[in-house]
Amino acid sequence: MKTLLSGGTVVTLDPAAGDPDRGDVLIEDGVITEVAARIDAPDAEVIDATDRIVLPGLVDTHRHTWQTAFRGIGADWTFAEYLTAVHGTLKPHFRPEDVYLGNLLGRLEALHCGVTTMLDWFHCAQSPAHADAAVAALREAPGRSVFCYGAGWGTGEPVDAEVRRMRAALPDDDGPLGMALGLRGHDETGTALLADELALAADLAIRTSLHTASDGVRRPVAELREHGLLRDTTTHVHGNGLADDELRMLADAGCSVSISPDVEMKMGFGLPETGRMLAAGLRPTLSVDDVPSVGGDLFTTMRTAFAAQRALDGGLRSRDVLEFATVDGARALGLGDRIGSLTPGRAADVILLRADDPTVFPVNDPVGTVVAAGHPGLVDTVLVAGRVVKRDGALVGVDLPALRSRVLESRDRIAAAAGIPLGGGRPEPR
Repeated sequence: MKTLLSGGTVVTLDPAAGDPDRGDVLIEDGVITEVAARIDAPDAEVIDATDRIVLPGLVDTHRHTWQTAFRGIGADWTFAEYLTAVHGTLKPHFRPEDVYLGNLLGRLEALHCGVTTMLDWFHCAQSPAHADAAVAALREAPGRSVFCYGAGWGTGEPVDAEVRRMRAALPDDDGPLGMALGLRGHDETGTALLADELALAADLAIRTSLHTASDGVRRPVAELREHGLLRDTTTHVHGNGLADDELRMLADAGCSVSISPDVEMKMGFGLPETGRMLAAGLRPTLSVDDVPSVGGDLFTTMRTAFAAQRALDGGLRSRDVLEFATVDGARALGLGDRIGSLTPGRAADVILLRADDPTVFPVNDPVGTVVAAGHPGLVDTVLVAGRVVKRDGALVGVDLPALRSRVLESRDRIAAAAGIPLGGGRPEPR
């Protein structure tokens, strides 16, 4: 099967291919085979990309998708209040069905916003059935996903057998649904448990993700290095407060980093460490984190990261930020040779943004426009592995009214059981 994206403003993010002002992209059997100013493919299905910016799909490297039904209720919460409400009060009332619905709606939301690849950092693993429900939802949503299993999160319980069970169910990291391991923080459970989990991940050939930050006193990365626990397969999330030498330790070890600028600033983590990470030799990747607190699209995330760093030193460039959300994110997930740019031989994960929308027209600099003014309303068409999953601004084959109804029932049941007010207010532990 062949598909030709014809006549768009193409941003390949591949230095060898360049960015044609008017270009075509040919896709065969889910793979990009050619990018050129004009391509003759009479046997291909043609998608008219006139007045569209053609980009690689966006990559979110850290999202707690199971919380989607409680969108917006934490807009005024501090991080401590978020922990109290979500993990201490709401989570105990989540059934597997609730996890399924939150993950499905959240993954569809990300896809609707042009996120073709997303790491789902799952820490509502109250039973194997909860984990299975999360995976079922990711399978149903037609995006590329990585299930990052935070098994035993918040406890010191052994998880070896459960993680192995899930790995047997998700053996193919090159397919539409891969697996990673969400590590428990060594500050809570100790370095011995972290060492065991890293060994488990290595045995199962899966990547890992770890929430890492400092209050300015603790030196968590230095401690990890001291114990030989820095891995080039680990993504360190947030990184706020880490010392300059600790950031260099991460870079020297080949680690990747994921920042969540909106959550980090509004919940009191501090400014995102974008510039300091770049200075240390790290390429940040971007993540939404959680939608009870912030919006679920990476356009806003890009803009926040860009503006915050420009306010500090004025040096960050828009192309860097777009690379954070594409090629750098792909590398962090171990998919750097498969996605992230419009390069022949890579999977055809592609988004088409409206360039004729009054909020961005006329598009004089496509990269600058996407980073400084992009928004979900521009996402006209989305392809994952060459399959059209959003066309003319609407997700294909998704019964959103039925899903909305089920999500509302789930939300109302959990909120009533937990005593959480949906109209705002401060959470109280129960």
